[in-house]
Amino acid sequence: MGWKHPGITAAVSLAALAGAAGIFVAFATPKSRPAAAIRVEITPERVERGRYLFHSVADCASCHSPRDASKFAMPFDPARTGAGFVFPKELGFPGAIVGPNITPDPETGIGRWTDGEKIRAIREGISRDGRALFSLMPYRQFAKMSDEDIYSLVAYMNSRPPVKNPLPRTSLQFPVSVLNRFEPAPVLTPPQPPSPRDAVRYGGFLAGLACIQCHSELNKGKPVQGREFAGGHEFAVGQFIVRSANLTPDHETGIGSWTEERFVRRFRDYGGLTYASAPRAVQANLTVMPWFGFSRMKDEDLRAI
Repeated sequence: MGWKHPGITAAVSLAALAGAAGIFVAFATPKSRPAAAIRVEITPERVERGRYLFHSVADCASCHSPRDASKFAMPFDPARTGAGFVFPKELGFPGAIVGPNITPDPETGIGRWTDGEKIRAIREGISRDGRALFSLMPYRQFAKMSDEDIYSLVAYMNSRPPVKNPLPRTSLQFPVSVLNRFEPAPVLTPPQPPSPRDAVRYGGFLAGLACIQCHSELNKGKPVQGREFAGGHEFAVGQFIVRSANLTPDHETGIGSWTEERFVRRFRDYGGLTYASAPRAVQANLTVMPWFGFSRMKDEDLRAI
């Protein structure tokens, strides 16, 4: 048996470990579990609740519908609700990000998905084929929603007319393409969202659904810890850049001087807007805030937020 230099042996061992780790990372798949064998019953109550969540709280509509940048607040044609949206590359995300078509179209949408697969995607960030959804999809927040609210979302999506709209898949750049696989995690216990009677905790829950993703600085699609609701996230609208507002109680740069009535009125000011009546977007009114949906949020939910 030949003599081996200890330094060479250690280097070979380290190289082997690094190679094994590289192989593991390269072929790692996200944590997931089989989609539940469940069929959501479509009832008028669920469809109505799902419509409210889809448009006015969780704001699924804004990321999954083609938006018109030529109009105030970048609205979408109601006839193409859920047909998908390609995020402008100027936003600086790590790759080509696409909010897929989530209408029941069987070829370009989710018409062939089971209800269990839809629920798993919403709550756990796993696509039908086992891929990890990009963490811009706020499935960590949606995982806190009650079973009934998730069923209502699915019931509403199932009730929508199919829209044929072929889109490319999201394509992430390295290393985010690898790191993103480690983000999803199965939801193993039924969530217990706070009661509306506990206004502060319930408001925090709603703000996590409606506000945190756009009003926080993001890193790889996730809010930066410690900077939640502080604003500053940049959105490209044509040749202009829009920055989200600071929603913390800071009196100088946030909304610390606002009254509750002023906060609610800010939303109600846009209550009559429709896609057809939206004014032309100009620099003075530039915004990507989805006022069309949020202006229809219930008073008690706005006051809790």
